[in-house]
Amino acid sequence: MQLRTLGRSGLQVSPLAFGGNVFGWTADEAMSFRLLDAWLDAGFNFVDTADVYSRWVPGHTGGESETLIGKWLRQTGKRNRVVLATKLGKPMGEGKQGLSPAYIREAVDASLRRLKCDHIDLYQSHDDDPDTPLADTAAAFAELIQAGKVRAIGASNFTASRLAEALDVAEKAGLPRYESLQPLYNLYDRAVFEKELEPLCLARGVGVINFYALAAGFLTGKYRTEADAAKSARGASTTKKYLNPRGLRILGALDQAAKATGAKPGQIALAWQIARPSVTAPIASATSIEQLDELVAAAQLKLDADIVAMLDKASAED
Repeated sequence: MQLRTLGRSGLQVSPLAFGGNVFGWTADEAMSFRLLDAWLDAGFNFVDTADVYSRWVPGHTGGESETLIGKWLRQTGKRNRVVLATKLGKPMGEGKQGLSPAYIREAVDASLRRLKCDHIDLYQSHDDDPDTPLADTAAAFAELIQAGKVRAIGASNFTASRLAEALDVAEKAGLPRYESLQPLYNLYDRAVFEKELEPLCLARGVGVINFYALAAGFLTGKYRTEADAAKSARGASTTKKYLNPRGLRILGALDQAAKATGAKPGQIALAWQIARPSVTAPIASATSIEQLDELVAAAQLKLDADIVAMLDKASAED
């Protein structure tokens, strides 16, 4: 498989990242282990998770995904085959959030314990923290890199202005900079990324590993009516945002592309992102081997210029 360099980090990653939010939630331990094994067997190496996964589930406290990944790594001995990314900063309990140096030191050690390994390849700020000076955060990350606990750092959910400021602060101080950005981006959610974040990432050599690559499942084509969406909690949340004339127009274009290529709509939506010069590796999840096989095929799909142009036109903002 053709690997891609993530920003200027030197990390070589597959053109798709497996989203670990499902581990310990919609994929139980046995299925999570099967999915991770199959991901590596298919030639992929990039796995993204976060300390907060899956704190939103009743009875969960956060750390469930990292814990399962750690157990799998310990049992299989496959740590050297994985580019492992995780995140910190979202609320994990009383006083446990943000990007203060003290909390960064605490959070990384907690993640390493759960992951049962001695280093994290890509450690990401899950949210911006306006209450902590960017220089303080960068200096704390530098300590982690110097200690060998982290290889590179990234940002998630940052605005273009704050990402640019963070890059400037780090570079002027001679500190490690954010080498990747994890933004919301897909065929429907285009405007925010393409207007300001994409030009910045291209100009500064920042890798992009976008989340919600399939728009919470909408771009697979399984939610086409409110009745479809009502069949699942996740689907119901997509109704207001995506089930509108523009969303249906995008699905129509994906259907046309599927007919022309023999691929499925979701695979085409991912291939469109993988082909974009600014994108290093979209993040997508699977909860079954069949879904994972579809992701594998999507990474091998090459779209011709006419199909890309059709998708661009159909998904243009009204």
